[in-house]
Amino acid sequence: MSFGFKAAYAVGFKPWDTGQTPPELKGLIEGPKSLAPGRALDLGCGTGTNTVYLSRRGWDVTGVDFVPRAIASARRKAKESKVSPRLIVGDVTKLDELGIGDGFSLVFDLGCYHTIPEQRRDLYVSGVTAATSTGAVFLVWGFRPRANPMIRTGLTAEELQSRFKQWTLVRAWGGEQPDRFPGGWFQLERN
Repeated sequence: MSFGFKAAYAVGFKPWDTGQTPPELKGLIEGPKSLAPGRALDLGCGTGTNTVYLSRRGWDVTGVDFVPRAIASARRKAKESKVSPRLIVGDVTKLDELGIGDGFSLVFDLGCYHTIPEQRRDLYVSGVTAATSTGAVFLVWGFRPRANPMIRTGLTAEELQSRFKQWTLVRAWGGEQPDRFPGGWFQLERN
């Protein structure tokens, strides 16, 4: 899968990169029950659209993506927006090796987790859990199982509940994009 994403960025084919922050994230940040700015972790940050969005709203953001070309684009976006998030080329299943630190109060994942092979998902979970503080919010979007032939497993509430044992599933919903991208949004809170 990693070669596929690197190749897609190389030729400029990235249909997942709309350049728009999803309303689900905006609702957490700007909505009636908005989160107070703190430390945010954007996993699979791609070209940095949401990393920049959070930075512009006062968050101390770290964005991680394994595609160097995507991180280079994210750095350009950040510079143009006059913000300074920390942008790291790295594997989201090896957060401990990336030295990202801890104390994150928000983790955002727009379509990264569902691409991780099942045998490496527990590494992702342990890294996210170690990097976050009690009460942290995790907002993740993923394809439904078998909704996309390129994504073998997809994402379900049941899987999240079984893997994220130190977290509580607060909400699961289709979100604003169910016709374009057949997937779902999930919001968890760290116990």
